Amino acid sequence: MIDRFLSELCSIDYHGDWLRNIVSLRESQNLFDDLSDQPADWHTAIAAELAAKPADFGATPIINRPFEQARYCAAIRYPFENLNRSRYSDGRFGVWYGADRVETSIFETAHHWLRFLHDADFQQQPKTIIGERRIFQVQCDGLLFDFRPKLADYPQLATAGEYHLCQQIGQRLHREGHPGLITRSAHCEGDIGVIFTPKILSNPRDHCYLDYRYDPDAREITVIRNPEKTFLTLNVQDDGTLRAVGRG
Repeated sequence: MIDRFLSELCSIDYHGDWLRNIVSLRESQNLFDDLSDQPADWHTAIAAELAAKPADFGATPIINRPFEQARYCAAIRYPFENLNRSRYSDGRFGVWYGADRVETSIFETAHHWLRFLHDADFQQQPKTIIGERRIFQVQCDGLLFDFRPKLADYPQLATAGEYHLCQQIGQRLHREGHPGLITRSAHCEGDIGVIFTPKILSNPRDHCYLDYRYDPDAREITVIRNPEKTFLTLNVQDDGTLRAVGRG
């Protein structure tokens, strides 16, 4: 079955961005506040750090720049070094997932967040549960299989909770060194990039921060992008699926 499926696929020479949605604090830590209590001193330290950067900083290898390396690790390298079972991996190798739009990434991450909250089984559930997220733009340059034209023939590729076929395909693509694929999200109409190697990912940039606010009684997730301004509201259906009921 897998041989036939792969033989029917087309590839895309992909050059563009994917959005990577991760757990993160909305407000960044001040790197110099342990040196002084005075904000003016913080600004002086920041200016000194900027002045000390080499003129060719943009071409400096990332391993030589701790802050850029931290961004690279968070946005790109982390899933390849911290292995977890996912739709296209049985947990023996890492897979990186990116979304085509912010809304797609919200549906994907909200689904997994709700599963985490359910598995945590809070004894005293708060009125509102808050999760903070950070979205990166990441450049992708590589030849990707396009699964989207085959979803009608193989609906299990985008069925929530159905991982068997996807994991079989992921094992083969990873074993043979294929860089990745494009498919449809199992939770909304957006597209997902599934990447098996960090070699085709580069240039991580901050895109935005999000707050997820879940009201278990109302079965509703409110997503805040700008302070106190709703970006998207999701309703949790009886079958566990998510439905957008409002957009900012």
